[in-house]
Amino acid sequence: MQKKLTRIVMLLVVLVSFTSCSIIEGIFKAGVGVGIFIVVAVLAIIAFIVSKIFSRK
Repeated sequence: MQKKLTRIVMLLVVLVSFTSCSIIEGIFKAGVGVGIFIVVAVLAIIAFIVSKIFSRK
């Protein structure tokens, strides 16, 4: 019982010490970076495919 209570108290301390805005901000910053990377990768793949199609002349 003591171990479970200790875990709950530690979880509450962590949740209270972080503000929700900073947590959400971190998630969105990571999401924006990944999104930009995916867009650049897709554009590079499309450019590669188009260059292969038109270089067959």
